[in-house]
Amino acid sequence: MPDPGGGAPEGRPEEALRGIGLIMLGYAIVTVSDAAVKFVLPEIGIAAAMILRGTIGAAVVVALGGGLSVRAVNRRLMLARSLVHCVVTVAFYLAWARGMALGDSYAVAAMGPLAMTLLAVPLLGEKVGWRRALSTLAGFLGVLVMVRPGGDLWRPEAAVLFVGVLFMALSRIWTRVLARTDRPASIAFWLMAAHLPLGLALLPVFPPVAWPGPGGWLAILLLALGNGTAHFLFARAFALAPVGLLAPFEYTTLVMGTVLGLLVWGDVPAWTTVLGAVVVVSAGLYNLHRARVRAREAAAAALTTSGGR
Repeated sequence: MPDPGGGAPEGRPEEALRGIGLIMLGYAIVTVSDAAVKFVLPEIGIAAAMILRGTIGAAVVVALGGGLSVRAVNRRLMLARSLVHCVVTVAFYLAWARGMALGDSYAVAAMGPLAMTLLAVPLLGEKVGWRRALSTLAGFLGVLVMVRPGGDLWRPEAAVLFVGVLFMALSRIWTRVLARTDRPASIAFWLMAAHLPLGLALLPVFPPVAWPGPGGWLAILLLALGNGTAHFLFARAFALAPVGLLAPFEYTTLVMGTVLGLLVWGDVPAWTTVLGAVVVVSAGLYNLHRARVRAREAAAAALTTSGGR
């Protein structure tokens, strides 16, 4: 489950291109890592998967960071954000452990940017105009299409995932706040590290079921190395390029996850899931477009005001 955040201001074109390359690579890696988690969860359980993700993922962030300090500046928010993201992990892992298709889970997760639009109003003081409000409403109607009674996603796991997506939106907003004070490597490191104690605490609830076979160990390697690498790439990408430029690429995971689900498990999404996902993604992209328009208008107004002094 991707969870990028933060963002650099508009920079040089070559840095923006590097950011796009890094974010695309990160999303590809995290999709494969998520597929690996789903594959091995029936054997090792949710708690062990979190422990492995936390320990190896944190080590990968340190290694890729080349010795950069991971000391947290805003410690309280860093702790809160890391624990909130652990809730997101549990929600996704629980849905996958209970058989939800990878593509279906990404379709539900596509409402994350819409939830961010709503949460940014009370948490960041952002204003949402009537166009974005209507677009967000349309996006949530798309969610209702996906989870209509009697449909493929009319299941308890979808409700758990909805809660996880709301926490994911909160985590992303807090990441934007943390980016003002903390290094990207620090944000990624503590996100990974928080999974270790919570995974240990959940061992009695979600104990391992069996000793993994060769395929299971390969999946464990992919999930552990992939998560740390992907989150480090996310942090680097958003340090090079603005959120508005990189955000649309998040929806590529929906396509990649659906393809992987089809190839590995033979999962074919229902037409209602596809239709609902198209509505949700379209609403998210429109909200992004309106946010860019408002940002340009605000910048032009500020320039006019300063020029008139």
